[in-house]
Formats: sequence, structure tokens, C-alpha cells
Amino acid sequence: MKQNFGLYLILTDPHTSYETCAAAAVECEVKYLQLRMKNTPPDMVLATAMHLRKITKGTNTKLIVNDDLDVAIQSDADGIHLGQEDMSIAEARREWAQPDKLFGLSTHSMEQAIQAQKQKPDLIGIGPVFATQTKTIADPTLGARSAGAIALASPLTSVAIGGINKDNLSAVLSAGFHNFCIVSAVNASPKPAEAIQALQEIWKNHRF
Repeated sequence: MKQNFGLYLILTDPHTSYETCAAAAVECEVKYLQLRMKNTPPDMVLATAMHLRKITKGTNTKLIVNDDLDVAIQSDADGIHLGQEDMSIAEARREWAQPDKLFGLSTHSMEQAIQAQKQKPDLIGIGPVFATQTKTIADPTLGARSAGAIALASPLTSVAIGGINKDNLSAVLSAGFHNFCIVSAVNASPKPAEAIQALQEIWKNHRF
């Protein structure tokens, strides 16, 4: 059954701090909190993941680590999110054979979303929906309508990602998404809890 949880928060270079944003996510009961620290020494990523694990442990917020399975395992995160160039979901499950761990996968086209079904991830990211500057080499943007068509066609829980903010969120939801990923709209805010709540309010008021 597809999950309907709304906001999925990715933390990367927050204006405040990783800990402040994680605490805000827990306060606002964000379902998923993903740590993404590109081009950062593994020991620093692990240290940050351990801090966030303490904040999220025992709460309704699941801690997901981006790409790095070793960090996910060592920090006892709730799951890992993998890209198309990373190890397969099957390999990650073999190496991290613990019950209740979550495995996400990025997809950038209808073809990739269809292929993802064979790997049986717990959820897939679909995007980038809009232009984003969070990646050095960005994949081509899909637009809300095309991305929404992929989400509607897939039996997997899907999350829209890429350039989503309070100004275009309604268009993303109207295109067929129940869940959406936020990066800059929260990370760039000096008041992350307020930014999260504003986005959650739009989602709650949307009639699916």
C-alpha cells in the first residue's frame, strides 16, 4: 500500500545547524528526515548522523542516510536512500540484513521507475520536478505533470523531489503526488520549524 505522509525533509548545509533542523523536524512530526552531506569526510558525516540519531530516536521521525551504507549501519539509522549509480537495493539489503530498515531509490524517468519495481524499494524519489542547485550535475527536469504521471503509474510509494517550495507545492500535489521532498525551502530558513509548518499546512489543505 502506498504511504501518504506528506513532507520528506532532506538536510544539507542548513542555515541554522543539522541538529536545529532535525529537532524542528521531530517537533513537526516529519515522517522522514534524510541526511545528505556531499563532499564531506565520512567521519564528519558519521558524527552528524550520530547526533541526529539521538534527536530522532524514539520519535515519529525516521532517520535516513543518503548513499553511504556504512554510515547508515554505524549510526543505526532507520534506512538508506540510494541513487541510480549506487549499489543495488538487493545488495544493500544483504549487507544490512536487519528487520524494519528502509530502502529508498532515486528515479528520474518513467523507465527507471518501472525498473525500480524489480528492486522493491520502500519508496522512490521522482525528479527533479523543477530546477535545483543542490546537485553539481543535475538530471533534466521533468516538470510537475510528467513527474506526477510517473507517480500515478507506479505502485510504489513515491516522493516528488527537486526545487519544490511553498509557491509551487500545490502544483506538485495537483499533478498526482501525495508526498514531496523539501531541501532548500527549509535548509535556507533561519526558522526551520516555521518553514516546515507552512509547507505542511499547504499539504493538509490540499484536497486529494
